[in-house]
Amino acid sequence: MKQTLTHTLIPTFDIKRLQPIIFTTTDARASESKNARLSDVSLGTSAAPTYFPVHYFETKDGQGKIRTFDLVDGGVAANNPTLLAITHISREIMTRRLKYEDMKTVDCKKMLVLSLGAGTGKNKEKYNAATASKWGLVSWMYNHGATPLLDIFTDAITDIVDIHVSTMFQSLHNQKNYLRIQNDSMIGEAASVDISTIENMQTLVQTGKDLLKKPVSRVNLETGRVEAVRGEGTNEEALTRFAKLLSEERKFRRLGTA
Repeated sequence: MKQTLTHTLIPTFDIKRLQPIIFTTTDARASESKNARLSDVSLGTSAAPTYFPVHYFETKDGQGKIRTFDLVDGGVAANNPTLLAITHISREIMTRRLKYEDMKTVDCKKMLVLSLGAGTGKNKEKYNAATASKWGLVSWMYNHGATPLLDIFTDAITDIVDIHVSTMFQSLHNQKNYLRIQNDSMIGEAASVDISTIENMQTLVQTGKDLLKKPVSRVNLETGRVEAVRGEGTNEEALTRFAKLLSEERKFRRLGTA
């Protein structure tokens, strides 16, 4: 972890401790016990329950003490890690582990946040009260190829973070600096997490390209629904704006250290 080319944060969940384990570049540099191999962390954070096996590995600290990890998908705790990333960078700035000359305290007006969703099928409205009221334990867990309870938990975690972050940026009139790109209309194999055929990969690539051409969308704080925003162009145009701002910031920092 400590060798990542940029500051990285990867959430996981330890089923033995029943608590989230967050791996970061800064923590890995500070403690050998958190300096896990990226391959282990990647296998842990993608070990979705019922789809992939729990991933176990060990690390050692400077004194040779062993620390064990029994990890499943980080989405169990942070299916949308946006707020986790903001909280982490805020803590790093406050503790001075990351230093910016023009940013002594947390300031959302100086943040650019890009949140990329993995796609959901929520707009298809798969479930309703009339049907679900007849379900038993098994149907809640698995129903005609779907996993209702898992869908509910993951979508709830994802949406509440989007609403919270949107509220934070909109309250500061800085909503353009938070860009959430998500496809809520995934269907069939494209909506699965474990079908890696060439055909499905090509479908997902095309889905990503199509998303670039769609208008910038933002959650309506009154209704909780995601709506297209007038006058802010497409996702592609918004990403281009982000890239230009980041390029200008990089030039500014280089001049400051020259």
